[in-house]
Amino acid sequence: MLSRKNRLLLLKLLSLFSIVRGYNVLVIVIAQYLAAIYIMAPDLPLRRVVFDLSLFVIVLASALVIAAGYIINSFYDSEKDLINKPRKTMLDRLVSQRTKLSTYFVLNFLSVVFASYVSFRAVLFFGAYIFGIWLYSHKLKRLPFIGNLVSATLAITPFFAVFVYYRNFEAVIFVHALFLFLLILSREMIKDMENIAGDLALDYKTIPVLFGTRYSKIIISFLLLLALLPAFLLIEIFDVGYMYLYFILAMFLLIVFLILMWKSSSKKHYVWLHNILKFIIVSGVFSILLINVDLVLNRIL
Repeated sequence: MLSRKNRLLLLKLLSLFSIVRGYNVLVIVIAQYLAAIYIMAPDLPLRRVVFDLSLFVIVLASALVIAAGYIINSFYDSEKDLINKPRKTMLDRLVSQRTKLSTYFVLNFLSVVFASYVSFRAVLFFGAYIFGIWLYSHKLKRLPFIGNLVSATLAITPFFAVFVYYRNFEAVIFVHALFLFLLILSREMIKDMENIAGDLALDYKTIPVLFGTRYSKIIISFLLLLALLPAFLLIEIFDVGYMYLYFILAMFLLIVFLILMWKSSSKKHYVWLHNILKFIIVSGVFSILLINVDLVLNRIL
């Protein structure tokens, strides 16, 4: 049996893991490596990509900045989350605000130190990324649509870091990125509908607060109908191997999502819609393996 002190320590570690969204960070790390192997550098030997120290440092620095971003976001949203996510907030409050800030600065400092191994430009890149996350958490997230747009941009920034490292400018990469960006932007707007109670209480100027949920649904519908275009292009024009099956499923789910969204009217419904988009995004990460199921085996040597 664990002592009371050890149980408290374990709960605080669990709380910190919840705050930094450890599961999200892990998915992003996997996504960066899969994107590097299958999309950014498909012609390089597998071993050269997997054991590339510079790529590892870029991915590690990204993970640290993202974790720090979740911390500063939790710090500024503590009151709002108490309304929107009371159960999660009770767990998160096991870690003091002072500890959150200390961890935030340590993670960001380490990310810049690691980035310095790659180049000075990498330091500038991650420095700008850190500042962008702080500005979003402190100011921009309270603004209608701008907050959503910035949040979606920050979410795909780690992939941009890998993209710049390999300097691969093929059109298929931009089409993939556009599809992902539109999904994430739509998800951010669904989250605003889900969290409208806390946003109203704390005077966040989100689109549902200012214009109502119907207006939000119109914008989300436009974004997801627009997302069908890159999905169609990836199926019909670009060679994505068996990943075309994922895009067919994604298109079907997006149409189902739109139908359900227009019938939705409560927080419970919006949580389900949020999870549908999250499923499409996360399954898309692992579906990258379908681009060429034999690729890993053929590139081991």
